[in-house]
Amino acid sequence: MAITEPNGSAFDTLQQAAEWFAILQDAPSPAEREAWRLWLQACPEHASAWARVEAISRPFHTLPDEACRKAAGVALRAPVTRRQHLKMLALLCGSGVLGYAGLRQAPWNVWNATLRTAVGEMREERLADTSRVWLNTDTALDVDLSGAQRHLTLHRGELLVELATDPRPLLLQSPKGAVKAMAARFSMRLDQDVGHLAVYAGRVELLEPQGASRRLDAGQGLRFGGPLPSQLLSMNEEREVAWSRGMLLADDMRLGDFVVELSRYRRGYLGCAPQVADLRLVGAFPLADTGRVLRALAETLPVRIHRPLPWWVSIEPRIS
Repeated sequence: MAITEPNGSAFDTLQQAAEWFAILQDAPSPAEREAWRLWLQACPEHASAWARVEAISRPFHTLPDEACRKAAGVALRAPVTRRQHLKMLALLCGSGVLGYAGLRQAPWNVWNATLRTAVGEMREERLADTSRVWLNTDTALDVDLSGAQRHLTLHRGELLVELATDPRPLLLQSPKGAVKAMAARFSMRLDQDVGHLAVYAGRVELLEPQGASRRLDAGQGLRFGGPLPSQLLSMNEEREVAWSRGMLLADDMRLGDFVVELSRYRRGYLGCAPQVADLRLVGAFPLADTGRVLRALAETLPVRIHRPLPWWVSIEPRIS
């Protein structure tokens, strides 16, 4: 699909950014990716518009006040196509309703990554060296196996790696630190403030940005890359990689913690009232249908599912 050049209007540029956003959400071809990249690099106004649209696409837990939330809700109620919906978000952004200071800048390398999953999507890939990787929700990974060293870059999200036998070492880089390995099975997860590394088979070496190096053997996990010193973690492989089979496992898990995990697989806001956050859960929940999970919570716990706005869900005490 061709996108015309802007006519000087900031709103037109936002519309173009919204169009590109819709294209990139729908399994774009290499030619479309390249055309988007050329459009993005054509001028600073394009980059600024793209930052706004990308930030608005996943935002409703970060909206600054009730007025903005209501404005977003109006847009989401309209019976329009997704592309028209995105244009409406661009209009809101251009009018200043959502154009508030401090929006997170879009990481361009995420949108141009070799492998990428959307929110709620899990994906398994077999690489050219026959290694297997699983990408969790909202994950972006670059793959380069052409050199003397196999090279992966995790820009965002969570990854499970099962390395094939190969004389070349693997280097997995991330904003929080890098992992070196030969033959191993391990996972890495990037949260906002820290990284999580877990080793299920073999041995890996973690290289932190500050220069520290640490070896982890099978059965060991580590929280790293945050403001506090690295910390060894207890591990449960079945629970931690259940997402690769499309499940979220809860074993005497706090409802508040469960909701935080489940929210990773849904667009919009999902919250839990403090009055019910300490309720406990046991079970296996399908990540492909989070709506079904919410209904199950309401049927088995003394809670109700409150939807004051589209894409805005809170779990609250049941009203007797």
